[in-house]
Amino acid sequence: MGSWGHVASYYAATANRELAFAPLHGHVRADVCVIGGGYTGLSAALHLRERGYEVVLLEAERIGWGASGRNGGQVGTGQRRPQSELEQQLGTGHAKLLWDLGLEAVQLVGELIERHRIDCDVAPGILHLGWKARDEADGRREIEHLSRNYGYERMRFVPREEARALSGSEVFKAGLLDEGSLHLHPLNYALGLAAAAHDAGVRMHEGSRVLSYAGKDRVRVRTAQGEVDAAHVVLACNGYLGGLEPRVAGKIMPINNFIIATEPLDEATAASINPQNLGMQDSRFVINYWRLSRDRRLLFGGGENYSPRFPADIRSFVRRHMLEIYPQLAGTRIDYGWGGTLAITLKRMPAFGRLPHNVFYALGYSGHGIPTATLAGKLLAEAVSGTAERFDVMAKIPTPVFPGGTLLRYPGLVAGMLWYAMKDRL
Repeated sequence: MGSWGHVASYYAATANRELAFAPLHGHVRADVCVIGGGYTGLSAALHLRERGYEVVLLEAERIGWGASGRNGGQVGTGQRRPQSELEQQLGTGHAKLLWDLGLEAVQLVGELIERHRIDCDVAPGILHLGWKARDEADGRREIEHLSRNYGYERMRFVPREEARALSGSEVFKAGLLDEGSLHLHPLNYALGLAAAAHDAGVRMHEGSRVLSYAGKDRVRVRTAQGEVDAAHVVLACNGYLGGLEPRVAGKIMPINNFIIATEPLDEATAASINPQNLGMQDSRFVINYWRLSRDRRLLFGGGENYSPRFPADIRSFVRRHMLEIYPQLAGTRIDYGWGGTLAITLKRMPAFGRLPHNVFYALGYSGHGIPTATLAGKLLAEAVSGTAERFDVMAKIPTPVFPGGTLLRYPGLVAGMLWYAMKDRL
């Protein structure tokens, strides 16, 4: 994989747009420089341009090269943590505002797809499946809580036999079907956002890794071959932030997640494991998630690691997780296996904020990136334009630095993840 190519994945093989933007050369001026060409950066650039700003977007690799082009395609409602937990931590008023923003995030994804005619296999419904006996009682409480306190009526309880029928697996105890959620082809969604932003007049440059930025009244953003002079900077790098911004880096932990794609399944097999074309995910701490592709492949995500390297054999690494749920697919060929890097936070809630001078950031979506990052772009555009109330609903979520900062965060995370993995197995 070279710097100008996407990773070899099912998504890259089925990308339906060929977009290419030249690297930045020379000195340019803009109202806003967006650093990062994933969902956050693309949405921010599009919404800023719609507000009349001159926008330059810089992407180190290709548009959608990172997690935005490699993820599981789930567009879930709510936030990354349960509402009851957010109520306890932040208060009911703040939690209600976060719930409303979570619903708006999913709606925004759907509206952007419709408005810009983005062909990305979007479909409704995510089925949350419980491994443990107590998941049934927990699920019933969650539905009742959302109905009573938030008026949300698009989630229903799925008893064991129906959960097994909808999932084609005998391992689950119960489920929750959220009909307000979506699932989609993530890379084609990202490429569609990029095309919309470009058509709106955003100047986009791939192969333009930002080396540094500095300034007060105006910020100089420097790449190897060029420089952007901007009034504002939007930092939209998520798991690929690296050492670019030390004031933020300690708030997030880059981790790796992995996905496989089977060969196309025959119609009967596909119908037996997912008769309603739902997105699915289970209740493990390190979750498994899966759905069917347009050509009836099972796209299955499972397993993480916390090192700079991916497993040598990703297909085998993920396949064992798939076979725990679908032993009937033991003879099915695996055609693709790939990984990607996302960013988690200590509390698993996103990190939004502003830095002196004129730098805004949003990252750390902790596996809830498609809706949250898309909405983040809209909120960043509002904040840059001087209307920060909604941005501040997110920015007021406490996002502590990992113990030990960037130097010592990995040993603690690995120990914690091993503990939760052991609990999952037990």
